[in-house]
Order: sequence, then structure tokens, then C-alpha cells
Amino acid sequence: MILRTVLMLFGVLSLAACANGLGDAELARLRAEVVATETAFAQTMARRDHAAFATFIADDAVFFGGSTTLRGRTAAAEAWRRWYSTPQAPFSWAPETVEVLESGSLALSSGPVFDPQGKRIGSFSSIWRREAPGVWRIVFDKGESSCDAAAP
Repeated sequence: MILRTVLMLFGVLSLAACANGLGDAELARLRAEVVATETAFAQTMARRDHAAFATFIADDAVFFGGSTTLRGRTAAAEAWRRWYSTPQAPFSWAPETVEVLESGSLALSSGPVFDPQGKRIGSFSSIWRREAPGVWRIVFDKGESSCDAAAP
């Protein structure tokens, strides 16, 4: 009787755990959304579109850069305005790794940062929050320069 109860309880808990996590196909779809979002975010730099850049940042975002921590969309967007002020983009980036939590609520994207000539000068990591179906916004962002080059 106890064994049967334990097995039944284990089965119920297993079903509940499966119900809370997304399946592989849904996770792959969400991963593709984040790749597309990160790519569109990076394209704002290439297009020199600072206003579009700001739309990808969550209101409560935290951006880390060197010894500075920027809190909120307004502070992050204002600090990045200088990178959008020249005719040529001073750097570019692209997602290399993207992972999504099984809940589908948060994702990590990371990858290389390049100078205008295409030389890798650093890397970035961003945490994205799913705010609505198909809408991801950055909540944490951190860039780091390579040991042999100073990144922006």
C-alpha cells in the first residue's frame, strides 16, 4: 500500500514537473525568437538607429560596462547614445549562444563583439525577459573587452 502511494505520488509530481516546463519544440521556437531579437538589436547599431536600440531595453534593465553600472532604460540608452553619433558603427555584435529557461520567461544570449574591420575585440552576454508573446527585452547586459584589445 505504501509503495503504491509513493509510486502514485511520484507519478503526479512527475506530471506536474512536465507541465511546468516547455517541450523541446517550444524551446527551439523561443530560442529562435531570441536569436532574431538579438540580431535585430545588433542591427540598430549597423543602421545607426538609437531610438530603435532603446526599444529593446526593459524599463528596469541593468547594463554593466567597465566599472559603471547603468540602471534603467533611460540611463542605458543615454549612455549608449555616443556609440550611435558617428556615421560608421564603432563596433558590431552577433549572438553565438542562446539558451532559454524551461519556463520560457528568461533567455541568455552571448557572442563576439567586432571592430569595424571585423576583428574580435570582446564579447557580450545579455539576459532577455519575455514580456509578451514574441516580445523580449534585455534586463541585464554586460560586455567585456578581449585581453589584447580595448572594446567600447
